[in-house]
Amino acid sequence: MRTRLLPLLIVLMAAVLLALGIPLAVSLAAAEQQKVVVDRIDDTARFAALAQYVTDRPSGSRVDIPDERRDTLQKELERYHDVYGIRAGVYDRNENPMANAPQTWLVPEEGEGRDAFVEARLGRRSHDPEQVWPWQRNRLVVASPVVRDGDVVAVVVTDSPTGQMRSEILHGWLVIAGGLLAAMLLAVGAALRLTGWVLRPVRVLDTTTHAIASGRLKSRVAVAGGPPELRRLARSFNEMADNVEDVLEQQRAFVADASHQLRNPLAALLLRIDLLALELPEGNKEIASVRTEGKRLGQVLDDLLDLALAEHAEADLRLTDIGELAAERVAAWGPVADSKGVRLVGTCPPTTAWADPVALSSALDAVIDNAVKFTPAGRAVGVEVASNGEVSTVVVTDGGPGLSDDELGRIGDRFWRSPGHQNINGSGLGLSISRALLAAGGGSIAYAHHEPHGLKVTVTVPRTGPTS
Repeated sequence: MRTRLLPLLIVLMAAVLLALGIPLAVSLAAAEQQKVVVDRIDDTARFAALAQYVTDRPSGSRVDIPDERRDTLQKELERYHDVYGIRAGVYDRNENPMANAPQTWLVPEEGEGRDAFVEARLGRRSHDPEQVWPWQRNRLVVASPVVRDGDVVAVVVTDSPTGQMRSEILHGWLVIAGGLLAAMLLAVGAALRLTGWVLRPVRVLDTTTHAIASGRLKSRVAVAGGPPELRRLARSFNEMADNVEDVLEQQRAFVADASHQLRNPLAALLLRIDLLALELPEGNKEIASVRTEGKRLGQVLDDLLDLALAEHAEADLRLTDIGELAAERVAAWGPVADSKGVRLVGTCPPTTAWADPVALSSALDAVIDNAVKFTPAGRAVGVEVASNGEVSTVVVTDGGPGLSDDELGRIGDRFWRSPGHQNINGSGLGLSISRALLAAGGGSIAYAHHEPHGLKVTVTVPRTGPTS
């Protein structure tokens, strides 16, 4: 969730910063250019004041005025050009130069310079030039009219390079970019803290939910930090978990108490049946049938009690040699398999995993018992131990009739037995008990077809230690 929420916040903050930074950069560029334009306007105004009283004596294409004022104006323009590198000139209405620096610079025939000259000749100062950006090499042209006795007698034109102005704009932009970058980094840090603060209760809730789903029913959410709504959600979740645990505990207690309480009446009933059998002819079929059903009922009650204990027992996890444990179970069930004419073959190399040895032994007993029970004489039951970097597995395969796809989906349900196996002794709780015992330690059990016939049961236990 954090990987989805954090980019959204960063994009929004970047958009806000750009929305502020771009107008600021444009405003800075406009301010820098306006400062230069105002300076040029002041310069043209000063040159216009000097040129106002210069006597105009046209004599051909160039005006020749040998008075001191004209010489002073020419020297001012030349000094201005030498110091600032700005071309400047004073031209009469016919575009003849009265004074200019450099002297080869004339009124431009087209472009912004021409437009500025024409506008100033009409008695108006030229409009501000278009904005010059750092990547452009345009020049700034400013023109002002020279007015004498209410008439425009000449025009002062300045043509300025923009290199320094563009450098100033670029430097200002770099400062703005640095500020935006610093603000973005600060915003990202704030977003990280904000998302961490908001999502931390969600992560804790997710971890606790997974722990409860894995069988650790006493796990609870620590109600600390985060928004008030999530803290309230954590408290509600803890209350729900308490109620679920209470219900499951009541269910376990009921099953255990019922199983325990029914065993005494059942034992008394079986005893009375034995006494009754003494009064009947020996070999009575009905009495034998009643005894068989009574013993089956006693086995069901024992399995119910084992299931109730298995579903709520705390696993005693330890580093266990799975191969050695499986080999022990194969050896223990060997005589039973031999008595049925079934070959029990074990391939159990040493491999370690984290498991409860007692629970895993009980689960393997149930699986091997089923495999031997449903395998006809002359066929084999295989027990193979393997491992990889994450888990260790014990695969038990039998040569029995197997199950259909629909039946594979139901195997392990409480009291469920295949319709084709109803005549075989069992309560239908053995594999349910195995699944509960394995789940308590983080293990699992899975079922699949075994070719050419039979069932393959895979018991999986983790190789990594339990987390805190």
